[in-house]
Amino acid sequence: MPALSEHVNVYTTAIAVLENKGFSVWYDRKQDAYCAERDGWDFWADSPVSLLGLVAIFEYKNPSEYTSRWWETEGTIRYPDVPETAPEYTPVYDRI
Repeated sequence: MPALSEHVNVYTTAIAVLENKGFSVWYDRKQDAYCAERDGWDFWADSPVSLLGLVAIFEYKNPSEYTSRWWETEGTIRYPDVPETAPEYTPVYDRI
């Protein structure tokens, strides 16, 4: 059992976090997409949790202007080569 996972019971929290960050949030029924916008930067996703993830990328990159593929960031793990085994760790809920 993870400490948190994407599920409908987290959607309201994700929307509240986006609103508290100053984003307008709405659901576009025609596109079947959850949307957020702030200062002209707009994002679409399949769920509010995914939408919050896109905003996290935006905040991490902190672009000053729009450029093609502004979101790209190099890392040590590349999709689709994500490891299939978890590292050794003690879950936070087992520490109490």
